Amino acid sequence: MEFFATCPSGFEQLLGDELRALGAQAVRPLKGQVAFVAPYKKALEICLWSRLASRVVAVLDRVGAGSSDELYESLRALNWEDHIDSTTSIAIDASGTNAELRTTQFVALRSKDAIVDRIRSARGTRPLVDTASPDLRIVVRISRNRATVGIDLVGEPLFRRGYERDTRGLRADYAAALLTLGNWHKAASGSLLLDAHADRGILLVEAASMAARQAPGLLRTRWGFTGWLQHDDDAWQSCVSYARGQFVEHPDIRLATLRGRSTAFVRALRTAGIDADVQAVSNEGIATLGHPALVACDLIVSQDDFVGQSERVSSLLQAIRSTPSRTVTFSRDGLPTLALKSEPLQTVSTKLGRDEALLCAYGEPTVEAPQAIALPNGTKLTPLVSASDQFAARLKKVARLRARWAKREYVSCYRVYDADLPDYALTIDLFAGCDPKTMLADGRRWLQVFEYAPPKDIDPTLAHCRLLDALAIASATLDVPPRNVFVRVRRHGKGGSQYAAEASKPYSKGGRTKKDQRLALPPGAHLIDEGGLVFEVNFSTRLDCGIFLDHRDTRALLREMAKKTKGSKRFLNLFAYTGTATCYAADGGMIHTTTVDLSRPSLDWARRNMERNGFAGREHEYVQADVIRWVGEQRHSRNRWDLIFCDVPTFSNSSRMRGRSFDVQRDHTELLISLSRLLTRNGTCVFSCNLRTFEPDAEKLARAKVQIEDITEQTIPEDFARNRRVHHTYLVRRTGDQ
Repeated sequence: MEFFATCPSGFEQLLGDELRALGAQAVRPLKGQVAFVAPYKKALEICLWSRLASRVVAVLDRVGAGSSDELYESLRALNWEDHIDSTTSIAIDASGTNAELRTTQFVALRSKDAIVDRIRSARGTRPLVDTASPDLRIVVRISRNRATVGIDLVGEPLFRRGYERDTRGLRADYAAALLTLGNWHKAASGSLLLDAHADRGILLVEAASMAARQAPGLLRTRWGFTGWLQHDDDAWQSCVSYARGQFVEHPDIRLATLRGRSTAFVRALRTAGIDADVQAVSNEGIATLGHPALVACDLIVSQDDFVGQSERVSSLLQAIRSTPSRTVTFSRDGLPTLALKSEPLQTVSTKLGRDEALLCAYGEPTVEAPQAIALPNGTKLTPLVSASDQFAARLKKVARLRARWAKREYVSCYRVYDADLPDYALTIDLFAGCDPKTMLADGRRWLQVFEYAPPKDIDPTLAHCRLLDALAIASATLDVPPRNVFVRVRRHGKGGSQYAAEASKPYSKGGRTKKDQRLALPPGAHLIDEGGLVFEVNFSTRLDCGIFLDHRDTRALLREMAKKTKGSKRFLNLFAYTGTATCYAADGGMIHTTTVDLSRPSLDWARRNMERNGFAGREHEYVQADVIRWVGEQRHSRNRWDLIFCDVPTFSNSSRMRGRSFDVQRDHTELLISLSRLLTRNGTCVFSCNLRTFEPDAEKLARAKVQIEDITEQTIPEDFARNRRVHHTYLVRRTGDQ
């Protein structure tokens, strides 16, 4: 009979070799599948023993499919009553299209109609259709004007072994491919496998299963062929009996992991019925293991989980350099090649979802590794990039100086590193947590790291390695656990606001919600203190954490100005974000505050910040609105404010701005004129923007009787002194009788 086995892209050669070893004949690797010829019993053995195939399909025929009608007539002409019982539920697995059959959904529909109509005409009854869990799955693959029609012998994909409870993490067939590249299936008795990042343990369980000669299909309880009338159950029972006889419950191998015996891993190993020796080791204990036959590492993590990648690469390098061995890695890019300083002996290019991924096998390292860096916490780090020792030295020095300054100035959250070295173009901000009841530090610390996207002429893998080195060094130098390090990459945007999607939600005014519920910390949120006030920050849900540290001195200035303000004591905060400036103004004695922003979540956040600091009541107003439009409307009202703070975005084109956009350089004069009209006679507006090249049109403003004074220098904090253009700040006042 003719069959084909499907597999992930790039696995075709590996699967072809496996099929030949299992006794298949006329093996032909194709794209995403491998065709072969074998007796039916041999195909059943392949279903039971293949670790790399996803499905095994028995080919029934190849028919014409040049049009919808041709496909229908061709399929209806087949003797489906010889394959499908009247009580069997079916589903059609369609793939491929052509000029006439343009969607797989339509191919599946026409195929189903043909099969159902044939059986109904032959038996007078029609089979049930169950797309979720059918008894029999029929495969129809369109290629040009022909369709290959077959029976899926597997049902649920073969990579679902039956021992895994958690389907996240490394998939079993990818683990098997990795182990096959490392020749683990040929490992001698007593061989040692070291998994540099076991995670949920799938790779270790798959390795133990290989060594135990356990057929990976033995744990499965359901197969696709059971609903097929042509299935030979005696042949199947013979295959199962042989496989059970081959199983060795106590394989003579050793398994070691740097991640510990996780609950998911132990459960998977027990479910598989394998009693294997698994040792959890630390980085320092690797050398005591002896010489592993294979070191494996799954470097696939979330695209944005740079800290996770850093940890895994560090574990891999420690393992390799402690016990040089054959190594296999799974990654999205060439990171392992750069890290190991070695070209792979074998590479398999595959897909992980829509992303490119690489399975690589390396021999023992032949190039001497960079010298280890001694870090302040007593550990040593072998960097991916030799120049990272300069970054480590620079960070150590600036961190020591910055800590002294912060202690002297009573600052708990500050910038430690600000792209001091050109090759390490990132910023590192340190945040210290506080107890909201005592307002004292509670010992928790977090790092927020922003990397500036490297120029196009820089090798992205090299830049990525520098970032991973920097994260490991920063975590150790600043005594912050890796789980508390959060990384973002700043890229050149095409305009718009990062909060535009949030703006479409109406603002919630709180109403009768209990105060305790309103002040409950959202997921991922923490509390910090600044200037005697407590603020909520969140490093995991937004690009910015909720407070701009470069405006620390600006906020302090607003508080001092509020203390000196006379009259109605009314404060207006525009583009308010999370309302930190409003808190400072209220703390300085402003009785009435108005906080305006387009984002509802930001306003909810601002309310929580205010109420945590004791500023609640109707005198504190929160307005969700397009600020530019709202300011224009207020000019025609009687509302006036003694002190205004406006930290304007560089550019915005939110959909709620109704087709308009705002550009600070182009539109600032009109905005400042409007703001000056909202001030009381002796009022002041503090205007800020972060456009580095910003130049106010003082001449035009003067003609409109608006006075502007540059106070940028006095609002740049010490920890931002390297970049004095981080923002521009001005005092804006009315002149004359306007």
